[in-house]
Amino acid sequence: MNDVWDKSARQFNDRTDAGVYLAEALEPYRGRRPLILGIPRGGVPVAAEVARRLGAELDVVVARKLGAPGSPELAIGAVTANGGRYLNDSLIREIGVRAAYIEEVTALQRAEAARREERFRAGRPPPSIEGRVVIVVDDGLATGATMRAAVRSVRRSNPSLLVAAVPVGAPQSCAALRTEVDELICLHEPEDFWAVGFYYRHFRPTEDEEVGELLRVAHGRRGATPEQASAASAEATRGPA
Repeated sequence: MNDVWDKSARQFNDRTDAGVYLAEALEPYRGRRPLILGIPRGGVPVAAEVARRLGAELDVVVARKLGAPGSPELAIGAVTANGGRYLNDSLIREIGVRAAYIEEVTALQRAEAARREERFRAGRPPPSIEGRVVIVVDDGLATGATMRAAVRSVRRSNPSLLVAAVPVGAPQSCAALRTEVDELICLHEPEDFWAVGFYYRHFRPTEDEEVGELLRVAHGRRGATPEQASAASAEATRGPA
């Protein structure tokens, strides 16, 4: 496998494959004790491969979409468990969303984000962020709402360096995100961007159980003997039952 992804190929094989190439681009952060935060659900398989190849700690930052009134699939923003929030102000004005509705849906989704983070960690404490290099990973950047909420959440905890990393992203969304992070790594910014899934040959949904298993295996590997780490890697390859 080549170390640099060939943009002419237009597609990654799957999220793990994308993580391989993204890890190569993030190689300069090896040895700097980076914390890799995947955005569930689809960003976690990418982040897990990045963390494995860099020998880094893996965790999650859950960002929940804020749906428009009567159209929950239309995102007017996103929010995280600690209150990091991004709002699409122009869309909110265009469709006339009331402030009271925004606060109500923000509270609901913030609580859900906290519940899901707790579930994914399965009793493990949240990672330390202050003073660390933190790399937030997703499987792609379309509108950028969830990623922008995620990096705002991380920024609240005072990392020494905040990096966003994605295999593919819409150029406009990448440009907006660059104003919120210290560095953005995006392997492919096609001018004719379609949906994120268009740039993967295999883009099956990632289930909650898979996210939990990837985190469990990653934490087991970091605290394990070489023999245990090898067994954990084999289990991760098999995937959840």
